[in-house]
Amino acid sequence: MQHKEGQPVPQVTFRTRVGNDWQDVTSDEVFAGKNVILFALPGAFTPTCSTTHLPRYNELAPVFQANGIDSIICLSVNDAFVMNAWAEDQKLEHIQVLPDGNGDFSAGMGMLVDKAELGFGKRSWRYSMLVKDGVIDKMFIEPDLPGDPFEVSDADTMLDYINPQAQQPKRVTIITKPGCPHCTRAKKALQAREFRFEEIVLGQGGVSYSSLTAISGRGTTPQVYIDGQHVGTADELEQWLVANA
Repeated sequence: MQHKEGQPVPQVTFRTRVGNDWQDVTSDEVFAGKNVILFALPGAFTPTCSTTHLPRYNELAPVFQANGIDSIICLSVNDAFVMNAWAEDQKLEHIQVLPDGNGDFSAGMGMLVDKAELGFGKRSWRYSMLVKDGVIDKMFIEPDLPGDPFEVSDADTMLDYINPQAQQPKRVTIITKPGCPHCTRAKKALQAREFRFEEIVLGQGGVSYSSLTAISGRGTTPQVYIDGQHVGTADELEQWLVANA
């Protein structure tokens, strides 16, 4: 696995699905005349890819766009059906998933590896790259270590390369429960100020009243957290928003 900075990307045709139709997409259609971030990973629906690698790129996508990036591509050696299902499951807003079903692009990049020990067959090694008008400007390749290292291909490393002074969005989580009018008010207040947030709903995914009290020390909803700080209720959130306008 070698860096290919200064070289053009491989010329391949990707077999994608749009709705119920097949659509062939060429490398030129993906990269020509654009500033593109591509990050590649071993597989859709796998743990690190689903919990960290892909979500953080989606979260930082508006920041990348503000710093001259035209598109962000997530590539994996999976078929189009799997990649589209994963994109829907992840609720992607800003990321294009690109199926490298036969591994042609990954092979051309020198990044196709054998993961037969996991029952995966041939997959892409984890890496990210910045491509400008079809030419590779910068690559971040994970070290050749056992397992699935994830140290340098993350979104924050790429953003630091593009603009170390870029302002990042705040990380917001809100704990809610169904039918809670104060929860609705808090979410509307965040949306009005264009804060993206993760919502944890009581009664879903094993999250209970005990979870709420163990995390927040309180028994009412909503409970809002911003960048690790416990802001509190809808009223307290509104006060925080005024103070931090």
